[in-house]
Amino acid sequence: MATLHAAVRPAAPALPVLARNVTHFMRLLHNGGFALSPAHAVDALQALRHVDIGQRDEVRAALAALVLSGPDQRPLFDAAFDLFWRDPDWEGKLRALLLPRVDAGAPPPKRSNRLADALAARQPETPSRPAQTEAERVHVPLTFSDQERLAQRDFETLTAQEWRALQHLVRTRRAHLALQRTRRLRAATCGTHADLRASARLAVRQHGEWLRWKFRKHAERKPPVVLLLDISGSMSQYSRAVLYFCHALMQSRERLSVFLFGTRLTNITRSLRERDPDEAVALITGQVRDWAGGTRIGAALASFNRHWARRTLSGRATVLLVTDGLDHEHIDLLGDEMARLRRFAHRIVWLNPLLRYPGFTPQARGVQAILPHVDALRPAHNLDSLLALETLLSDHGGPPRAATPALARHNKEAPPWK
Repeated sequence: MATLHAAVRPAAPALPVLARNVTHFMRLLHNGGFALSPAHAVDALQALRHVDIGQRDEVRAALAALVLSGPDQRPLFDAAFDLFWRDPDWEGKLRALLLPRVDAGAPPPKRSNRLADALAARQPETPSRPAQTEAERVHVPLTFSDQERLAQRDFETLTAQEWRALQHLVRTRRAHLALQRTRRLRAATCGTHADLRASARLAVRQHGEWLRWKFRKHAERKPPVVLLLDISGSMSQYSRAVLYFCHALMQSRERLSVFLFGTRLTNITRSLRERDPDEAVALITGQVRDWAGGTRIGAALASFNRHWARRTLSGRATVLLVTDGLDHEHIDLLGDEMARLRRFAHRIVWLNPLLRYPGFTPQARGVQAILPHVDALRPAHNLDSLLALETLLSDHGGPPRAATPALARHNKEAPPWK
């Protein structure tokens, strides 16, 4: 008869040890992306009372019935169950997940980065450090944390370990775009607009007694956003980081449509709906054939304007154009398609990684063709610049259209990104 093994203290009683291990397992699944609460741990303990805990299949089926909400979660649950309830060597298994071995005659095991990140948060605690000296206490408030330092690092200068940490930081942050205030009114318990009809109907139901007022207030909605992402060779590192950020927005139920363009245009909105960001990026990599290739911005914009603009740019949509603008072919076509895109979109925000250089000036022909048609120009070289989009998109009014060409005329005197 097979038994369950976990990293437990041998001196503890059996029932508290099982409860503690089930709680740790539920916390591991929660860190891996499952929508679980402490009540699920209580339900799991109650369910294990009705099965034979000496049978692995029965325990697996009981826990799976409680925590699984879709078929896409099954592979991650099976990997976490086999890893947690079989081998207490978490560090060794974690290294195996991050650095898989290729055995002769057998395919390499499938990596689970979400499970590796969740296990990293549950590793045994290191021995406590000695008490800090008075000098160290003085300098601690003046230092930055690792996450703050990582959020300010350029995407192109990150090491493999820092890149993985950045992906985990983006995944756990769950960024949300700000809500936009609309002209429509909706029912509310309080507000500045009294609803006379609803108040009169309430008074009729209360036998003519006007005891309470009904109100209406302006409704809010999530702004529709269309992302046009350049995946050419000079933009490959920045494009991958923006993809992970877009996946977090997609998981937050934002109204987001994502298109990639290098030498052709590809719609990847459906692929980004995968729950696991690594699986989503792998699916996109197989779908896109021109990754890290050439650049044809004008032709890609022409394809978007003719096939997708009317379907996606509705309801005062904002276009986020992520590119360095380094296109030297068909500049006239690029200018014409940017002018057409400007007529479709409510606002165009250009995210340019080249703004990381303090002395950047728009001298390239492609940059000069794009700049007169955008409403805002912002950097996109680190995580802080991407998170600043929440504040930028909350200003749904945007700059006036008549003043937008001034971005090109006065770029030498007062650059718009400062």
